Amino acid sequence: MARNIGYWKVNCMEDVYPGLWQTWYLRQAVAVGWPPGSRYFLEGKASGLGWSIARNCLREVKPGDKVVVALQDNRVARVGEVVRLKVGDDEWDPTVPPGPDLPHGEQGRQLEVRWELTRGPLGPDMVVRLPNAARLNGVKLRLTMCELDAVTFRRIEQAMDDDGNWESILPQFDYERSLSDFIVTSPHRLEDGLVPYPSKKAREMVFKDRSRLDVLLLDHDKNPVVVECKQGTPRVDDIQQLRGYMRNAQKLKLVRGTGRVRGILVHGGARKLPEAVRRESLRHPHVELVQYDVSVKFAPSA
Repeated sequence: MARNIGYWKVNCMEDVYPGLWQTWYLRQAVAVGWPPGSRYFLEGKASGLGWSIARNCLREVKPGDKVVVALQDNRVARVGEVVRLKVGDDEWDPTVPPGPDLPHGEQGRQLEVRWELTRGPLGPDMVVRLPNAARLNGVKLRLTMCELDAVTFRRIEQAMDDDGNWESILPQFDYERSLSDFIVTSPHRLEDGLVPYPSKKAREMVFKDRSRLDVLLLDHDKNPVVVECKQGTPRVDDIQQLRGYMRNAQKLKLVRGTGRVRGILVHGGARKLPEAVRRESLRHPHVELVQYDVSVKFAPSA
């Protein structure tokens, strides 16, 4: 009789060990810590509650089971099928190399996996932000490794299949100002027909409430376009902030063309936005939402 498939979650401590997910992806492995060279052993009395829970999971997982890699902030990286266990005390193989503060390395009890490359984004640079319906919470969110029920796992897989939930894993550098400068110099990349607002004085204006807009453009109908840049997923108050700039622009009689001020919120994060944000953007005056993506390439100098 065929054994039922087990479903597991393993946390990837990318926030503590930057680049760890890249290592797991290339090695086709996930791993947990508790090196046996200290006081943690697979047999005998467990040292500490965290290790006791993880050890029980490692004893239960079997080849053929499925595992999802969980990241900080309600994100997941990829799903894989377990093909081999390397979790024994004599099989410690750290995916975080040894160093002055890590004599044994870290994250070395490995589950070798076969990544499901047809589910989720290709490559290790993009990950999946889980919508509310697929998110883990409570104890299952905090535990390094835990078993999931089939329904929960399927919800995570469905979220991974929706490319609207995909976003870059790259750190969010503070480049809002650089993004604004890029839009000012190349506004047509945001939308055909956009040009810088003809008055430099208006573009650099500080309003009476001491606020200052990021970018002021003019569209092909001669309407002023106020652009606000956010490096992460936008929030409701970001849209309200942009509406304030639009009202200020209206009061300054910058309006030409059709007599309206447009607002565009350029944001990072996932393309699929929270429902509250989408609803807020549709209120009057309407705010357009546009996701940006940054790509960096390196090549040897000639």
